[in-house]
Amino acid sequence: MTPPKVVAIGGGHGLAMTLRAVRRYTDDITAIVSVADDGGSTGRLRRDLGVLGVGDLRKCLVALADADDTDASIWAEAWEHRFAAGDLEGHALGNLILVGLAEITGDFEIALATAGRTLGAVGRVLPATDEPVVLKAELDHGCIEGQVRIQNSTERIRRVALVPPGATSPAAVTEAIQDADQIVLAPGSLFTSLLPALCVSAVTAALGLATAPVVQVVNLAAQLPETEGLDAQDHLSAVLDLGVRVDDLVIDARTQLLADDGAIERLGVRVVRADLARPDVSAHEPAKLAPVLAGLLESAIRPEGHNIRIGQRRPKMEES
Repeated sequence: MTPPKVVAIGGGHGLAMTLRAVRRYTDDITAIVSVADDGGSTGRLRRDLGVLGVGDLRKCLVALADADDTDASIWAEAWEHRFAAGDLEGHALGNLILVGLAEITGDFEIALATAGRTLGAVGRVLPATDEPVVLKAELDHGCIEGQVRIQNSTERIRRVALVPPGATSPAAVTEAIQDADQIVLAPGSLFTSLLPALCVSAVTAALGLATAPVVQVVNLAAQLPETEGLDAQDHLSAVLDLGVRVDDLVIDARTQLLADDGAIERLGVRVVRADLARPDVSAHEPAKLAPVLAGLLESAIRPEGHNIRIGQRRPKMEES
C-alpha cells in the first residue's frame, strides 16, 4: 500500500517535533522550512557567507534521522553538537556541514538530500525559499527587520513579510504541496517560524491550489513577548489573513490559550481537542500528536486513496 504523502510547514523546534510525530504514520514526508532565522550560529553564517538560514533545516534533518541505525544515530547527535571554545564557539556542527555541502555541490537541495542520506533520514527537507531572505514585521508603531529583533519585540506584531518580497521557492516545494494527502502547519514561533514559510508567494499559491486537508496545530501557550495576549483564534487568523485555508485546528486539551470553539467554527474551521502535551505541558509530545494527525488523515481519505474533505472542500484547480 502506498504511504500517504504528508507535508509539514514551519520552522524551529515546533516543526522538528511535528516531523517526529508524522514519521510515526508515514515515511513519505516533506518538510518545508523557514530559512529567515538570523540568530546564533545561523546568523553568523548568514552574515559571513550570505547563505540561507540553516539552523531550522538542521533540526528537521535530525528529527527525520534513523534512530534505529547506530551510525545514523551517532551522526544525528554529532549534527547537534555545538563547539564550546575558539573561533567555532556556538556553531552547531550540522550547520557547518550543510553550508560546506552547499558550497561543494552548488545547490542547497542537493546538499540537503546528501545530508539526509548520511543521516538515514525519512522523507526530505526543503527550504521555503532558495535564496536568503530577511523577515520584516509591521508593529503598532513602525516596522523592524530581523527574526531575532521581531521575536524579542515587546510591541504587538500586526503582520510579517519577507524581503525581497518576490523570493522564489524550489519547484519541489510547490509540487509537494499539490501532491500532498495532508498538510500540517506546525506549532512554534507564530510570526518568526510558521508565517515566514507561509508568506512565501509560491507556497501561498500552492496551498491555494492544494486539495489536501490543511491542519494547523496550535501552540500550547503564548510565546513571550512574541505572541503575548493572543488566543487560539488569533493564531488561526494570522494564517487565514495570508489567504491560507485551514480545515482543522488542533488544540491541546490543557492549553493555556483561550479558545472560543464557536467563533473558530464560524470561520469554517473544525476544532479538534486532544491530549497532546508532555506531562508538564512544556511542549507537544510526538507520540500523542501522531494518532491525532493520523486519524484526521484517515478520515479524509477514501479507501481507494482519493482525498475527500469532511464537509466543504475547495476543488482542485487546473494549472494554466
